[in-house]
Amino acid sequence: MKSDRFKGYFFAILATVSFSNVYIFSKAALNEIHLIQFGFYWYLIGSILNTGWSAFQGNLKKSLALEWPQVRILILLGLLEILTNTSFFLSIHIIPDPSVTSFLGNLYPVFLTLGAVILLKERFSLVESSGVLLALAGAFIISYSGGSRLQDMFIPGTMVVLVNAILAASTSLVVKVNVRKLGPELITLNHNLWLLVFTTILMFVSGKSFIVPSSALLNMAIGSFLGPFMGILTIYYSFQYIEASRSSIVQSLKGIVVLTGAYFYFGTLPLKHQLIGGLLTVCGVLVMSLAQANLIRVRK
Repeated sequence: MKSDRFKGYFFAILATVSFSNVYIFSKAALNEIHLIQFGFYWYLIGSILNTGWSAFQGNLKKSLALEWPQVRILILLGLLEILTNTSFFLSIHIIPDPSVTSFLGNLYPVFLTLGAVILLKERFSLVESSGVLLALAGAFIISYSGGSRLQDMFIPGTMVVLVNAILAASTSLVVKVNVRKLGPELITLNHNLWLLVFTTILMFVSGKSFIVPSSALLNMAIGSFLGPFMGILTIYYSFQYIEASRSSIVQSLKGIVVLTGAYFYFGTLPLKHQLIGGLLTVCGVLVMSLAQANLIRVRK
């Protein structure tokens, strides 16, 4: 139905804007406080918001009636989320310009597509292959630092982004198979609660202070609302109305939104070759997404 398709694209746009701003506000907060402190408050706020929303939607009662196979999936997702989110924010912390991190993050849909082909036996066309190659070439250009030795060849944080992309793709594949069984609200709540427990343990083990600057707290509140709450919910809602491939078309423009936000918020721009590489990754993901949505085809 046209109304469902409109809802799907609307949620995809909201998700893209929300996730784009996560790069900005998380970077601003991480400039002031330790990663462990950041994680604790980020997921504390996200958990409060998601618990409130789930209670409002009447979904908390459903979580009490879960069967073991569903609980097992939530445990797996929780462990994957801890690894994925730790590597994600670590990459934002290491790489100075959040737009560079975002452009490199376009490796995620590449690995998601490859994973769907290998594990879910989805079809992979020649056009999608060209999109993958474009995105990989762009990621190489962005991260290349000009060194002759392997350890000096790429900018710091590149390997962390690569690991994050693989983990994020793995998490998304698990979600893609189970989102209709569990529902977006429960998956999102599970995401935040696991990460809150993990970062709370780290706070006590590391002895980090619970006192943080008010400016960092404000940035985390805004970013946590946009990311762990609104961003994740809206992307899963979009999957209910349109194919994941069509949602990815909108999300492929995330790097451009982050680039604009980083310039106005931090006054930073990537180096010329990084900008060219970034645009290549955007084009690669866009070509892949359009092909997956059957909007571009190779004529025979």
